[in-house]
Amino acid sequence: MPELLWFGWALLGLAAVIVGLSKTAVPGAGTVAVAIFAAVLPAKQSTGTILLLLIVADIFAVLAYRRNANWKALLGLAPAVIAGILVGVLFLFFADDVWVKKSIGVILLVVIAVTLFRRRMGGPVADEGPHRLAAATYGTLGGFTTMVANAAGPVMSMYFLAMRFPVKEFLGTAAWFFAIVNISKVPFSIGLGLITVPGLLIDLVLVPLVVGGALLGRWLAGRMNQTLFERLVVIFTVVGALYLLV
Repeated sequence: MPELLWFGWALLGLAAVIVGLSKTAVPGAGTVAVAIFAAVLPAKQSTGTILLLLIVADIFAVLAYRRNANWKALLGLAPAVIAGILVGVLFLFFADDVWVKKSIGVILLVVIAVTLFRRRMGGPVADEGPHRLAAATYGTLGGFTTMVANAAGPVMSMYFLAMRFPVKEFLGTAAWFFAIVNISKVPFSIGLGLITVPGLLIDLVLVPLVVGGALLGRWLAGRMNQTLFERLVVIFTVVGALYLLV
């Protein structure tokens, strides 16, 4: 078992609860958990360790919202996401961690600004052309950011927000998206040395907290109105982006 001080374990426990909540109630909050893991553990180890916890939370999210996914949107995203993941794998061989984090932070802030501007101006959401362009753009960015920093939550939250999905459709589509993407990342993460034995031991301790957070999120989601939900998504996305820039 890795040697961590008590407050290190406390922070990881808080992050584990946030991971569960982010999957079943507040998309985008997962970036806060990523930040905590990166602060407590070595960078590469933190990426692989939290990935497995994210997959556990993904399973609970899929079970909770499996009937609410928009499969047309998911299939439209697939080619761009795959391309983004492959670019991310190559990028990890050459990029400096600090530079990567700041780049992703800039990308997230631009995505937030464009999304909110389109919503305020009543941007086109029903035309096939804009949908395809948005799917290609957000999908590529999502695949890239999830591979290099487990930070696709804010990117994809902005896409689903731009598509104006109701709360449960938003959560169901996001649940299936991240379950498929995160599982597909496991072989790459093992090959890159991101998943380690010490990380697996940490996961064994934290899994119950992830499950508790996911169940709490499921309870909260049923009591959250659309306006509050969208505001929380934007707030946590901005927080995550700013963290990556600092």
